[in-house]
Amino acid sequence: MNEVSSIPVAVITGAAGGIGRGCAAQLAADGYAVVIADLRGDSAQATADEFVAQGRPALGVCVDITDPQACAEMIARAVAAFGRVDVLVNSAGISRPEPSLDVSPESWRRMIEVQLNGVFFCSQAAGRQMVKQGWGGCIVNISSINAEAAFPMRTAYSCAKAGVNMMTKTLAIEWAQYGIRVNAVGPCHTETEMTVENIRRGVVSLDVLRKRIPLGRLAKVEDVANAVAFLCSPKAAFITGHALYVDGGYLAFGYW
Repeated sequence: MNEVSSIPVAVITGAAGGIGRGCAAQLAADGYAVVIADLRGDSAQATADEFVAQGRPALGVCVDITDPQACAEMIARAVAAFGRVDVLVNSAGISRPEPSLDVSPESWRRMIEVQLNGVFFCSQAAGRQMVKQGWGGCIVNISSINAEAAFPMRTAYSCAKAGVNMMTKTLAIEWAQYGIRVNAVGPCHTETEMTVENIRRGVVSLDVLRKRIPLGRLAKVEDVANAVAFLCSPKAAFITGHALYVDGGYLAFGYW
């Protein structure tokens, strides 16, 4: 085992790109050893290598979060490398907007597997390790404004994210006895590869979004990462079971 027991350890899924990578970068800057977990194993390792080159302790792990055993192995690898797990950020996700009349059973199941089931399997594996360690921990789930606001062509996605919010509340009250805090961060449209692709496909309009969001822009990855870092910090020590929306006022804006 690479003994870094004095350094807190954060496991971030979907960390080879987008919001996950941003969260990993912020937590690394805050002094965490980071585990870059992603389905794209080569990209996860390349990202981890970048962090190591910057003097940040990091480990790349290939994981399919829809596989409970793979999630358990991800946590085991983090412990083998760094001796502990203090934070889990569930950021892995997919986006496949399509008309509800056309959604296949396979597409529906895939969305639920990744966006909902995967969050639970990772949380369960991390939670077991945190209980075993005995000093608690912090889990932050990347939710979405779609947990509250319905968009067309996103039935499975919205249902999964609403489930993530309720899972967040349930785990928070169940695991509070172990000192484990569980919260969610719900971004609006964020400047990531997935959003750029949806804009390119015409699924969403950048002009419409800028008008719809009171602060007049999309969220930046750093906006989301800063919220995650806050919830992981001692400043949020008495916050659990909540969803923090990083949406530029989107959900509060009731006039159109």
